[in-house]
Amino acid sequence: MVMADLGDVRLNYRLDGDPKGAPVVLIHALGTDLHLWDALVPLLPPGLLILRYSLRGHGESSVPPAPYSMGALVRDAERMMDHVGMRDALVVGLSIGGLIAQGLAVKRLDLVRAAVLSNTAAKIGTAGMWQQRIEGIRAEGLDSIADATLERWFARSFRQTPQALACRERLISTPVDGYCGCAAAIAGTDFYTPTSGLRLPLLAIAGSEDGSTPPDLVRETADLVPGSRFALIRGAGHLPCVDQPQAYAETLTQFLHETGHVRPA
Repeated sequence: MVMADLGDVRLNYRLDGDPKGAPVVLIHALGTDLHLWDALVPLLPPGLLILRYSLRGHGESSVPPAPYSMGALVRDAERMMDHVGMRDALVVGLSIGGLIAQGLAVKRLDLVRAAVLSNTAAKIGTAGMWQQRIEGIRAEGLDSIADATLERWFARSFRQTPQALACRERLISTPVDGYCGCAAAIAGTDFYTPTSGLRLPLLAIAGSEDGSTPPDLVRETADLVPGSRFALIRGAGHLPCVDQPQAYAETLTQFLHETGHVRPA
């Protein structure tokens, strides 16, 4: 287990691939951790250096007291890239990771060459909805939302698979402060205006069965950035790198080639 000590937080991270390869950053969803990407990473093309890390309060990372701000989560991504010496990267963010990717691109365009906003939006839900969820979790624990979360994350036919059940276990093992802290950051985030000012290669990915960030919401966010591309993965839910890793890898690889981040073999 490798940790980055950033002062106010310690983040568990992993580097895969070619040490001199083109940099890629993978930022996971709420209630998951860096292992969200386990099935995807081996399917990506050679010639990449891939950084993935667990958000504060998730996985093996430390758990500062909640609530967290989106600014703190963006700063964690920024400092994590600085820690490993990455610049000019393709940044892939899924769900809350996609919010972090948007904030990072707005703040530090020198770090972000291109962005993939996966199963995310410029604004996710309402502050009231998130506050209600936080209060429920504080009262009853993460077990109380696990089944409903899996219904939003995956199509019915996938929910009893080992991969889906592993995601359920990771969700309920997430520290309550970590989940609620990040939920508070989502509640306070509206990136419609800053994201509409971005000018960089951008791909938005949606899953046809996503109950958390439906395809129309993802497409609406893509449309904020001129020249962006939208891809729909049929049969995928909110975590397509889990239920459709091959299709997800193919979509990402095409974008890597289109942007010249890596060259086709």
